[in-house]
Amino acid sequence: MVPADITAGHRWITVLTSMFMHASWSHIIGNMVFFWAFGPEIEDSMGPLRYLVYYLLGGVVAMFAQLAADPHSTVPCLGASGAIAAVMGGFLVTYPSDRIRTVLFFGWFVRIALVPAALLIVVWFGLQLLSVGVVADVQGGGVAYVAHIGGTIYGVATARLFEGRRRITASEEIA
Repeated sequence: MVPADITAGHRWITVLTSMFMHASWSHIIGNMVFFWAFGPEIEDSMGPLRYLVYYLLGGVVAMFAQLAADPHSTVPCLGASGAIAAVMGGFLVTYPSDRIRTVLFFGWFVRIALVPAALLIVVWFGLQLLSVGVVADVQGGGVAYVAHIGGTIYGVATARLFEGRRRITASEEIA
């Protein structure tokens, strides 16, 4: 998706189709690691159909967030990062006390540890906030940080609306 094309009224379908394209192998692998870490539990809480709608809407909202941030940009935006950010936001509100197996690097030492998912997501989100504006200086491409922020906010705000009735009933019984 090229924001300038969208604001000119052209290529609207790319708001959706750009989620299925990636710039490199490292781009898609990085997205899939986050998707694998956070996606299955959110799908379980929503069910497959609600999850699909939630994911696709998250990607579209993320693209529109990036579009709103710089509507005249000619830098292409692509990748599933915004939709996956929505899944991460949903994970934050749906499973706030879960822990994620994480590889930690301390210089030469590597350790695998269980880290609170909320901590990982909040730190990641903070890095996105600190990095806003970086893509504006890179005309060949870059990271759409505003899309990540928009996707995460959408995920936090709407995840509970997409939960399946079975998950909501189970939560009420526990409380």
